Amino acid sequence: MKPQHQLLIVDDDTEITSLLGDYLARFNFIAHAAGDGSQMWAQLERHPIDLVVMDVMLPGTDGLQLSREIRQCSAIPVIMLTARRGIYDRIMGLENGADDYVIKPFEPRELVARIYTVLRRAKLSQEGATALLHSDVVHFDGWVLNRGERTLTSPAGLNVVLSNAEFRLLSTFLQTPRHLFSRDQLVAQARGRTMDVFDRSIDLLVSRLRQKLAQDPLAPPMIKTVRGVGYMFNVQSVQGRSAWRN
Repeated sequence: MKPQHQLLIVDDDTEITSLLGDYLARFNFIAHAAGDGSQMWAQLERHPIDLVVMDVMLPGTDGLQLSREIRQCSAIPVIMLTARRGIYDRIMGLENGADDYVIKPFEPRELVARIYTVLRRAKLSQEGATALLHSDVVHFDGWVLNRGERTLTSPAGLNVVLSNAEFRLLSTFLQTPRHLFSRDQLVAQARGRTMDVFDRSIDLLVSRLRQKLAQDPLAPPMIKTVRGVGYMFNVQSVQGRSAWRN
């Protein structure tokens, strides 16, 4: 049997969350429920959620804002539910980080099909990120990291010298770009076998790497700080390939 995916249904209508949860269980999904933003964050902390199904109209913070907040710190797929049928509303949902948009009322079987599609797309994205682990050369936003030679080249063609810790930290960020890393995760990756990196110095290490990647003073920092949580490598494009193809 395939492993069960865990879904989070965010809707303040408890009847909908209950009926939808029972229906999704027929397809081997484990469904959790939340009625607002605070409950959503609590469920995300409590369970390894694979996908969020979220209504746009929620008490307090609406679904569009919550989707945007999720996307700022996680790659968890989000499917928005809404009674609004306008193309502008759909565009707003997608621009705020949603992966798909389903209009109410909907057939539950259609939602299941959308869930399968979005999960499959997320899996392919994750497999692409895993492939980067085995790439000798990684290109990101005009930069080139050659893992074999341990060299970093800027978009202007300049060689940027990295310490062992900076190289390891950059490699960690490139494994899963736009993923939120806690300080503990970065410490574990940056330490290596011969290094001694402590919690209180990881911020300094990130700062040094950020400065080396800041070739354009007008551009936003490539390493984004998420206050009280950790760091995210905010790049638009990451591609890897074997060195022999250069």
